[in-house]
Amino acid sequence: MIRIDESARVSQLADIEDSQRGSLIEIGPDTRIDSFVKIKPAGGSGDVLIGARVSINSCVVIYSGNGVEIGDGTAIAANTTIAPTNHEYREKARPITEQRFMPSRGGVIIEEDVWIGANCVLLDGTILRKGAVLGAGSLANKEYPPYSINVGRPAKTIRYRD
Repeated sequence: MIRIDESARVSQLADIEDSQRGSLIEIGPDTRIDSFVKIKPAGGSGDVLIGARVSINSCVVIYSGNGVEIGDGTAIAANTTIAPTNHEYREKARPITEQRFMPSRGGVIIEEDVWIGANCVLLDGTILRKGAVLGAGSLANKEYPPYSINVGRPAKTIRYRD
């Protein structure tokens, strides 16, 4: 099921697929979704819940996987991928595509007032607490504290917003 608030603006060139498994995709008030954004139910039956006043720029891909929550006032820069699922790969005798997915690590939670730089990848189990800044080109796969900046790899240090 897809629910888009009447005040949200979604580009006609964005691609939001409806779920075959009953996952909810919800886009909150005053949210802006740019051209070539892809929201796809895949890799699980989690919901994609996007809050109010969120800005999602071009070429962002969001898979539903084990669930995605994006808090109010968050900005996501171009070419970011949010993939709250992981393929299973441990059985050498079986192709990866036949092994399905690993157990959930909790999906992806992005709290309010978060800025995600361009070309980031957020994997299952990522939690970006309020006010965090994920530096461009980073990989996130764990919990990051509120108001921390330059979190994720390849960033070497975590600093805090003043």
